[in-house]
Amino acid sequence: MGRVDIHREMGRTSTPKPRVRGLGPSLWLVLVALAAAVLGGCGPMIYSVNVMPAARVVQQAEEAGAREYAPYEYYYARAHLEQARHDAGEAAYQDAIHNAKIAEEYGVKARDLARRRMREQGR
Repeated sequence: MGRVDIHREMGRTSTPKPRVRGLGPSLWLVLVALAAAVLGGCGPMIYSVNVMPAARVVQQAEEAGAREYAPYEYYYARAHLEQARHDAGEAAYQDAIHNAKIAEEYGVKARDLARRRMREQGR
């Protein structure tokens, strides 16, 4: 017994090609909504990653005596930290991230300057 070609038996001369179906409009809509939800949630996470170190550094600057020994840098850092928190409260995460980075930069400057000035004065 030989091999039987079922397609020839049914009167077809070639093997049917499998049907490739594209994604329907409803599936595309679901995928777009899912992508928007996932990507839209990145702002608060990135903000949190930036504001935590900034808040820690501003606190360290205060503990190092920056209010007295580096007031410009300290209050500049503190103002930007408060603005970052305000911006995040209004869901302006890019502005909040920008202000948190400035707060961290000036917090480090205030902390280091206060420590150096305290050492110079022998405290």
